[in-house]
Amino acid sequence: MANAASGMAVHDECKLKFMELKAKRTFRYIIFKIEEKQKEVIVEKVGEPTQSHDDFAASLPATECRYAVFDYDFVTAENCQKSRIFFIAWSPDTARVRSKMIYASSKDRFKRELDGIQVELQATDPTEMDLDVFKSRAN
Repeated sequence: MANAASGMAVHDECKLKFMELKAKRTFRYIIFKIEEKQKEVIVEKVGEPTQSHDDFAASLPATECRYAVFDYDFVTAENCQKSRIFFIAWSPDTARVRSKMIYASSKDRFKRELDGIQVELQATDPTEMDLDVFKSRAN
């Protein structure tokens, strides 16, 4: 278990699942949650490779913060199949202030544990991480 600067630990499963997503493409996305009582980041949910961006967006709670990674596949203008791993810091306006502060203060340290993040997004509502945003940031 790694110890974050904010005092937040990162459960080993977080890194293991991320490595599977990155190396084996076992998942489309992973949603991470901070367990405030244990002061630890844990895996809350994984999405199967067949799941879509819509499935991912629907998995994020409307009133609670989360971290997530999403394996985004796209085709370049040169017709090449590519993929980018996005890190999303989900912090909806309706979340508790304390929760937003904990997620904000732990984000950079947690992100460093996940080696291979290519693009980072900060989102406070679903429009800030819709498919068009992914498309524009992927290149």
